[in-house]
Amino acid sequence: MIFYIVKRMLLMIPTLFGVMLITFVITQFVPGGPVDKLIAEIEGHGRGGGEVGASVSSMYRGSSGLDNERLEKLQELYGFDRPPVERFLVMMKNYLLFDFGESYYYHQSVVHLVISRLPVSMSLGLWSFIIVYGVCIPLGIRKAVQDGSRFDIFTSTIILIGYAIPGFVLGIILIVLFGGGSFWNVFPLRGLVSDNWGDLSLTMKVLDYLWHMVLPITASAVGSLAVMTMLTKNSFLEEINKQYVLTARAKGLTEKQVLYRHVFRNAIIPIITGFPGYFIASFFTGSLLIETIFSLNGMGMLAYESVMNRDYPVVLGTLYFFTVIGLISRLLSDLSYVVVDPRISFDRVE
Repeated sequence: MIFYIVKRMLLMIPTLFGVMLITFVITQFVPGGPVDKLIAEIEGHGRGGGEVGASVSSMYRGSSGLDNERLEKLQELYGFDRPPVERFLVMMKNYLLFDFGESYYYHQSVVHLVISRLPVSMSLGLWSFIIVYGVCIPLGIRKAVQDGSRFDIFTSTIILIGYAIPGFVLGIILIVLFGGGSFWNVFPLRGLVSDNWGDLSLTMKVLDYLWHMVLPITASAVGSLAVMTMLTKNSFLEEINKQYVLTARAKGLTEKQVLYRHVFRNAIIPIITGFPGYFIASFFTGSLLIETIFSLNGMGMLAYESVMNRDYPVVLGTLYFFTVIGLISRLLSDLSYVVVDPRISFDRVE
């Protein structure tokens, strides 16, 4: 097992390096880099990018624009005066030390930006994770036990309808129905908490937070219910129809004993093995459309704004961090097979 873990961790290095190299190369060929964008904003009297924009404004000379000397200073300010290979190697060296630099657009450290946006993504992801696993596993088991019944057909119809509706469309429907759109004004539409959240008691703070989360969590979680429910149902159905279940029944065991003592241990394996990766990802994933509809500044919105504004430190820094998290979660998912199924061993050599 230790040898397998070490081997997988060593394989993460070239994978991570390859992902970052491809992304870095692509960013070099994308037109309109941060320097060009900042100059266009200054010439068009748009946003000047804060302190950097002010410095560029002082260099700007009307219709003559920026001369070569000032343009070189601006490229030096962003670090584009060095060869791409050198910039990439320096970037990877800094990333290994978890130094992700400073945003070109927000003029804040990338770490600070990510930390400030994480509460939104963690709220959406973690609650969606709890709802999906908390609802789908018992629902899938009951559907497997009552396969073909009215309950099975009815619930399948409901969850498949929910699966067919995109999350952002469902979000708009919820706003129209319950957000004061055309019917009832029940739930708020902006932020994680109310403006007076700091003045509320502890109990009211919790209730206020949950009140704000109802609509976005519903919109983001409904689509995942169908996949996990049907996976659970099919996994249990496959085990229920095996020979060892007939043998257990022939020994006089009750249906509950057969289901939870024998079937459950084998059927739950494909569901549980995805648990570590899904759990870790729930803390860091963001949904651009859901965050936009409900006015939430999470990781999805940060990723979109960074790409649109050519904010390379944020784009590459967050990509590096989330790639590491993704590789670790995949390793944990593979190791969970050994934990839940003793028949599997990575130490065996065929």
